[in-house]
Amino acid sequence: GFGVTGGVHRLWCHRAYKAKLPLRIILACCYSIAGQNTIYDWVRDHRIHHKYSETNGDPHNSNRGFLYAHVGWLMLRKHPECIKKGRLIDMSDIEADPVVQFHHKHFVLMKILFCFFLPTFIPWYFLGEDFWLAFLSQCFVRYVLSLNFTWLVNSAAHIFGNRPYNENIQPVENKLVSVVAMGEGWHNYHHVFPWDYKAAELGKYSVNVTTFWLDFFAKIGWAYDLKEPSKNLVRRTIMRFGE
Repeated sequence: GFGVTGGVHRLWCHRAYKAKLPLRIILACCYSIAGQNTIYDWVRDHRIHHKYSETNGDPHNSNRGFLYAHVGWLMLRKHPECIKKGRLIDMSDIEADPVVQFHHKHFVLMKILFCFFLPTFIPWYFLGEDFWLAFLSQCFVRYVLSLNFTWLVNSAAHIFGNRPYNENIQPVENKLVSVVAMGEGWHNYHHVFPWDYKAAELGKYSVNVTTFWLDFFAKIGWAYDLKEPSKNLVRRTIMRFGE
């Protein structure tokens, strides 16, 4: 969801833009709907992933296979090198963000409330949906699909696709992943230009819904200092390093 893509990923991990307090609160709540790890842990692991990609320091090293990169890394003990590298990552900006710290302190409560209780309660109480249908569809079907859509960025978007921006790295461009993960599948580009708030060079909003919402919040002033590389830099990078 938007809390993962536009929040914990593009904002808190990469600082691709700045967000005012109301937007940061919205992003933290939306992220809680996804029911993943704490924002702190997500950011730390993702920063390690970018800095030590496809090595033993990478939490979800795709060289260890599709299943490991997809979900296995969450089920197994981290490689000692990954733990070592994690202690070296600068997290001072995250530690200084009161929204992130509130989420960290109340992580379990926010996960239960936003990921399980409200998605079940709202359609049941306000829309007249059958309770068990609401419960099963939101707490199982929606939740599992949401997790797998995120995990595909770590697995499929590192294996199946092309590398027009840098053929010497593992991440690839994968349109299907971009569709289901709200624009996160243009991964070869993202690893070359991780600070770009769009996480992509090309594509319409239909394959990058996250960018649509970030542009919307930029128009109302809640998102600002949106970063992106110059077209000339992108062009020169393609000519020099692309397939």
